[in-house]
Amino acid sequence: MTEYQFIQPVRRILTQKDLDIFTESTTRAELVGFVEGLNSSVKGLTNDADVETDETIESLLKVLEAVDALVTKHPAADMVSSRFGKPEFRDFYDELQKTAGDILRKSALPKVPDEAIPELEAYLVESWGNRSRIDYGSGHELNFVSFLFCLVKLGALTEKVYAAVVLRVFLKYMAVMRRIQTIYWLEPAGSHGVWGLDDYHFLPFLFGSSQLATHRHLRPISIHDPDILEMYAPKYMYLGCIKFINSVKSASLRWHSPMLDDISGVKKWSKVNEGMIKMYKAEVLGKLPIMQHYMFGSLITAPEGISAAPEPGAEAPHVHNHWADCCGIKVPSAIAANQMEHSQKEILRPVTGMIPFD
Repeated sequence: MTEYQFIQPVRRILTQKDLDIFTESTTRAELVGFVEGLNSSVKGLTNDADVETDETIESLLKVLEAVDALVTKHPAADMVSSRFGKPEFRDFYDELQKTAGDILRKSALPKVPDEAIPELEAYLVESWGNRSRIDYGSGHELNFVSFLFCLVKLGALTEKVYAAVVLRVFLKYMAVMRRIQTIYWLEPAGSHGVWGLDDYHFLPFLFGSSQLATHRHLRPISIHDPDILEMYAPKYMYLGCIKFINSVKSASLRWHSPMLDDISGVKKWSKVNEGMIKMYKAEVLGKLPIMQHYMFGSLITAPEGISAAPEPGAEAPHVHNHWADCCGIKVPSAIAANQMEHSQKEILRPVTGMIPFD
């Protein structure tokens, strides 16, 4: 195993030039390779498939159970005060930030030296949303993937358990994250979530389309059939996400999720999956408003030539491109609107630009 000089991860992508260097880097290629490996590992598998696990998978589930317990410990005071994020989220976040290192140590992750804990801790804490804005988006989801990728770098996760990483660990992460979104009414990070897929998540659509790629009967158009969603949502991530969206938003996918509606016209799930990979590279890993928050340490290394790490205690520069970037105008939670039985319908702006699904 590679010898690491562990350091505290910091932001290094501060300009478009930095992002361009990152895009051509080995670091990005390795990260994309990890995501693609997870994607391939669940092709044709249902959520409840019998997959190989190991000690690391069990330890990761303990970590997620501990985070879930912190959510229980910090309930929201009421369910009617605001359609924006609830301040009790900060209490949860503060305790998570304070105890994350202990949670990782108690989980007994194999092949993880104690010196590596602060580096892993940074990605784990950032996986659950932003404390000050009380929001969540694909950049936070990327931090959880990066936390897992660090374990690959340490030799604690191997390719033989990638299916379990998705179907046991990532699904558990999704369940806890949906609970956090629901209890604390987290706002979507940005103007309309991940460009019309979901207010919060991207990867369940990528992994979910891989799961469905070999299905003999279900087609992308099937997302519009309520009976199919009722029957198959527990088995496939993609359909589970559609059912969740339908449960918290009024009107039809055509209005509140136009990209999902467009994608449903694609003939094959395999084509959907190919498009999702292209979209993830371009719209998540390729967008400065998201990647300017990304952190580099000794496990996920900063490419040579990008901006230097800020001085200890100094705030890294932050780019605000336009009103709809990562820290743009506050966007009320559709979950909050639903739970308050708000009468006004949430209609998101139509997605513009080319969809990579042809």
